Parts: sequence; structure tokens; C-alpha cells
Amino acid sequence: MWHRVLLPVVVVVLAGCSPAAPPQPPDPSVFHARLVEEVSAEGSAVHLDALQRIADANGGNRASPEPGYDASVDYVAQVLRDAGFDVTTPAVEMEQRGGRETTVRNVVAQTRTGNAENIVLAGAHLDSVPEGPGVNDNGSGVAALLEIAVRMGGSPGLPNAVRFGFWAAEEHSYEGSEGYVDSLSRGERAAHAVYLNVDMVASPNAGYFVQGGVGTDETETGPPGSDVAGRILAEELAAVGVAAERIEFAADSDFVPFIDAGIPTGGVLTGADNRKTGQQADRWGGKAGVVYDPCYHAACDRLEGIDRTALDRFGDALAGTIVRLAESPRQ
Repeated sequence: MWHRVLLPVVVVVLAGCSPAAPPQPPDPSVFHARLVEEVSAEGSAVHLDALQRIADANGGNRASPEPGYDASVDYVAQVLRDAGFDVTTPAVEMEQRGGRETTVRNVVAQTRTGNAENIVLAGAHLDSVPEGPGVNDNGSGVAALLEIAVRMGGSPGLPNAVRFGFWAAEEHSYEGSEGYVDSLSRGERAAHAVYLNVDMVASPNAGYFVQGGVGTDETETGPPGSDVAGRILAEELAAVGVAAERIEFAADSDFVPFIDAGIPTGGVLTGADNRKTGQQADRWGGKAGVVYDPCYHAACDRLEGIDRTALDRFGDALAGTIVRLAESPRQ
């Protein structure tokens, strides 16, 4: 666990609306401090180990729509039910090779307290590629969110509802998250204050990247309000001693359907098959000129390759961000 500096809780302005006067930040949240203190890489590793064992027992992967994916859905849903969340596993359509269609399940869990007209949603894709178990891509994102959810509990008493989504078929053009967004009515979409995408947060040669509010158009910046999500994520990483690099969105993860739907969006990642620069290595450590994850989309994406320091830092930053957003009114 990393020593951190407590940040004030800010009032978040989303969807382009402005308050009449600048709000005065309240005292730092006691719940914020407690949750960040309790969330740990050790807790996340319990779930990574479970996902690794599921892959090992099912042909070496957790790809949609294979048995390893179904077992992953059952595991995640049970963890969340045991933590006291309202949990569903809605089916979505997935197109297989050859044009055949099948159904796969997302996992969606929501707190039993908080304003359901102002939802803070954090999501991670649950599937792997067929070539490997996907412990970093994206077991790491799944495990970080499960650790946060378990420590938070299903009835945290936060002003806004918190929802966690675990998406099928990200490796098939985001069909799980797209199915979720398509299932929402206009009112249900409007109830989503923000979406936080978590896709690979423990790469062996980790970078510290934050998305939201950077770029030249909305496909890169995210919809209005995304800059707030990106700023808070970067602030929470700074609180654990990491200077994040804020980057634009690219069309390569589950944030795409949310951006297309006009939902304010932020994201975090440690990098995949691009190479770390010398400047980044000076800032974060690791090896310059080496890709962030040499086992990206490969059979060696296993538990022993995980960077637990990055997993710990991103777990803390995500926990702090979720609480700050869930404690903030929409103006």
C-alpha cells in the first residue's frame, strides 16, 4: 500500500452544465480515505489467481463464447453477490466467425444505496483472446474493480449509485459493452453520469496513462465532462506518487460505445505493444525501448508477469476516483 496525500472532494460538473458560482470543496471524505487504504494489490491478486485457474481448466483461455468465459462470468457474479450488490448477467448477441450468432453474458452489479438517477459506472472487459489466459489483458482490470467492489460493499451509503460492468467480447469489437449501451433507454443513458474504462493496469513494463479530455475532437477527448473524469484519475494517481500521462482515446476498447452514446468517459491503462520511451522510463522506471507488455495477446499473459506495483497504484487511484464521483452532485 502506498502512502498518499488526501485530496479534497470536488463537485463534478458533467454534461456541459455550469454552476452559478464556483463550489467550495467539502472536507476530505472519510469514506474515500478508508476505501483507498483498504484496496490493495494483494486483494486484487486473489481474483487474478482465480481467473488464471479458470483459464488453465478451460483450454488455456477465457475467450468469449468459450467455457472459460462462462466460468469467469459465474465467478465474478458470485463475488459481487457475496459483497451485497444487486447483480444481473444480461445476455448480448455476439457474432462468431462465419457469421453465426450466439449469446454471451455481461455482468452488471449496482449498489443498493445511492441515487440511481446519477450512476457512476466503472467497467472492464472480462474476456481474453483465444491465444492465452488474459491475466493482464484484462484480468488486471477485472481484479482491480472486484477488489474495489468487495471493499466498498453493496450498500456504501454514497450519495450516488455505483455500478460495475464486466463486458463480454471486447476482443470481438466491443460487442458486450455495445450491447449494454444499446439496451439502455434514453432516460437510462441520461442517468449515467460517467463511465470509467479499465483495460490493462498491470503491464510488466508499466506505463501510467489516463484518458479523458485530451485530443482534438470528441472521439479523442470523450463527450463533455470527460475532462473531469480524466483530471480526477490523474489527481488520484498523483496522490500515490505517479505523474500520469494524459492521452487521447483511440478506437480500441470498451469506451467506444459510451463515447458514441454521449456519456462522459475516462479511462486508465498501463500499455500494450507500444514501446516505452526514454522519457517515460525516467519518469516511471522500467525499460526504455521495450514494449509495455511483451505477452500482450499471447499464451504467456499469466499471473507471474503482473506488475503488482502498478496494480496497487491503479487500484488506489480508481477507488479514490469512484468515491469522489459518487460523492459529487450533478449540477
